[in-house]
Amino acid sequence: MGTFIPNTKKEQQDMLHEIGCKDWDDLFKDIPPEARVKGGLNLPPGKSEAEVSRIMEKTADKNVVFHSIFRGAGAYNHYVPASVNAIAGKEEFLTAYTPYQAEISQGILQSIFEYQTMICELTGMDVSNASLYDGASAAAEACAMTRDRKRSVIYVSETVDPRILQVIRTYSFGRDMEVKTVPASDGATDTAALKEMLDADPASACFLMQYPNYYGIIEDADAIAEIVHASKTQLIMSVNPIALGILKTPGEIGADIVCGEGQPLGLGLAYGGPYLGILAATKKNMRKMVGRYVGETTDSQGKRGYVLTLQAREQHIRREKASSNVCSNEALCALKASIYLAAVGPAGLKKAAELCTSKAHYLAAGLSAAGMPLVYKNQPYFHEFVTECSDPSALLSTLQDKGILGGLQLSDHEILWCTTELNSREDMDTVIETAKEVLA
Repeated sequence: MGTFIPNTKKEQQDMLHEIGCKDWDDLFKDIPPEARVKGGLNLPPGKSEAEVSRIMEKTADKNVVFHSIFRGAGAYNHYVPASVNAIAGKEEFLTAYTPYQAEISQGILQSIFEYQTMICELTGMDVSNASLYDGASAAAEACAMTRDRKRSVIYVSETVDPRILQVIRTYSFGRDMEVKTVPASDGATDTAALKEMLDADPASACFLMQYPNYYGIIEDADAIAEIVHASKTQLIMSVNPIALGILKTPGEIGADIVCGEGQPLGLGLAYGGPYLGILAATKKNMRKMVGRYVGETTDSQGKRGYVLTLQAREQHIRREKASSNVCSNEALCALKASIYLAAVGPAGLKKAAELCTSKAHYLAAGLSAAGMPLVYKNQPYFHEFVTECSDPSALLSTLQDKGILGGLQLSDHEILWCTTELNSREDMDTVIETAKEVLA
């Protein structure tokens, strides 16, 4: 950071005196003596830059780097344009903390406003917050938004990612919210069971579905929305943002709240994080939304400006009425998502989605011909699908030896596969041929 200037020794001493401390030892006097470092740290002697580089390279060589990935289940290997990291890495954005002081934070406020606008356009919702930590916590916060004095039962489809369900259960514990799961039929939500459960429960607050679901299936969201709203319950859709490049938006379907994992939007796999929690809603839920809103306004001179808005609903002002303790945002990750969406544009997002699904259908057809038929043959799917496999461990191990990360083993006879625009036809053919060899 070229413009970062550390404070001087005199400034440090002045700050110590200001808080009533004589020196550094006086500042740390409350730390028990047994917890303090004595005699220095037991560190090896210093090394030159070249020596350190060799050590780090040797350590890095222990990592297994796959040249082709066919596993999704919540984290997806998409193409990230070079502009995403180049722009997000500019030092102006490296300290993207919550911008309370609007008069000196116009740049980061505008970037968050642009993110919110793009998420609203992508989902068809009226408002979006300034993002959350990840898709699972966004789903849990979305469920909490629907709770009131009369309705406190959360319904979640069995076809939702089990880790999302686990986080929802964790968040609901202690909030007096009961979580019930709706059974699945042929890999999709059992709509008859859903209707029966909601009709019999006047305390139902919401129903959460995944779109596409954990098995890659595109469920009949329109029919589900009709059932949910008939029981005066709110519909929450946990979405894959890339899939929205070609699928109907939650707004068109009639969702009340949308959540999702923003990782596919230019964040890369990044060893599992940090990721980005998408949260958007209709206007009626605007004051129940957790996290931050950035709004557009005009200053005293009539010039456009940006501010944190609707703060009277926020946890740091009305904490006794808050539905959550979330008081921050993932501004740097949201910035990357904004840059990605601006770089690819609507046409690019649609093209990426088309490539994802066309390659998935090509791979599925090849694996079926190799003796691994689809488990859910009659269901439409996006870029993930489940196949049967007589020996998943042997197949995945053989693929790994070839530098390919295969699908996710769901059981002793099922594998969840995923394709993105980065999977080449050559690599897909290698997976198919390997499957034939192993199963033979």
